[in-house]
Amino acid sequence: MSPAHFMSVDPLVPLSLLEAVREADRLDGDGEAEYAPEFVNKRLGTTDTVYAQIRRYNEAARRGQPVQEDEVVALARLIARRPDAIELFRNAGTATARAAYARLSAVKRGSVNFLPRIVARPIARRQARKLLARYFGAVLNRSGPALQMDVPARAPVSAGATEPGREYYDAALRELLTLLTLT
Repeated sequence: MSPAHFMSVDPLVPLSLLEAVREADRLDGDGEAEYAPEFVNKRLGTTDTVYAQIRRYNEAARRGQPVQEDEVVALARLIARRPDAIELFRNAGTATARAAYARLSAVKRGSVNFLPRIVARPIARRQARKLLARYFGAVLNRSGPALQMDVPARAPVSAGATEPGREYYDAALRELLTLLTLT
């Protein structure tokens, strides 16, 4: 499967999107307690459907089962309609990057953090390329000292939410580069 063409997506992507929505919509404090029924009905992240989907994506991630691309595109479209879409995509991109990084072996994470920089940087760039291709369908390019990520227009989150969806990929790249000590 080339990064430019998707048929399925790693479940971490829709999982991070829904968890960002759930976190944003979570009722906080006693001040909203008396209005809870009205808020619960109007907040996507507090619905039983979202909780069920989160469980389903967690199970798919545990089993290594991909999710259909059109499902992720539809989810991105739904989130893009929200007034807080940019923040949600940014939070989800960061969360996906952290989860992807956590899936690296301890040896790889340790080599990036503890080997001399001259040895660690090529290892870190290789890992960044692999993670970006697998979880984001993106390609990491090096232009001199700078690293750039090319995200195909057909990538699920950007296809579903053109402008705000870019925040997802930008946040993911920033977080991965930080975690892999490439910044």
